[in-house]
Amino acid sequence: PVLRLLEAQLQDQRREHEEEMEALKNQVDLMQEELEKQHQAFLQTLQLAPEVQVELGLQQEITRLTNENLDLKELLEKLEKNEKKLKKQLKIYMKKVQDFEASQTMVPVERRLHEQNMQVAVQRKEKDFQGMLEYYKEDEPLLIRNLIT
Repeated sequence: PVLRLLEAQLQDQRREHEEEMEALKNQVDLMQEELEKQHQAFLQTLQLAPEVQVELGLQQEITRLTNENLDLKELLEKLEKNEKKLKKQLKIYMKKVQDFEASQTMVPVERRLHEQNMQVAVQRKEKDFQGMLEYYKEDEPLLIRNLIT
């Protein structure tokens, strides 16, 4: 069983290696074809008059620079778009920070008010009111009857 497993793994590796080699051979063939085309174009350029060679060279350089400019324009547009997005996010986060800071400054004020209310409540509990009674008007007859008895 172990030998079969090792054989299967070896065959898989061999197959992967062969596929990889085939892909590399294809890539080398394509590169050789491209090199041959460039070589032929170079030989043809050498056969041309020096003025024509310069003009061809300038045309190729203009084409290269134009493509490079287009790529840079695309990159600039992407960066500007990203900048706008980041500015929007920054505004949102700044608003959240301001809201948070405002809530943090409000919390101590609310705490102080709550503490004052607690102190007031404590003061009222500690005082001993004499002669004062709070009641509803409709409970007055019942209260008088209870006071008398």
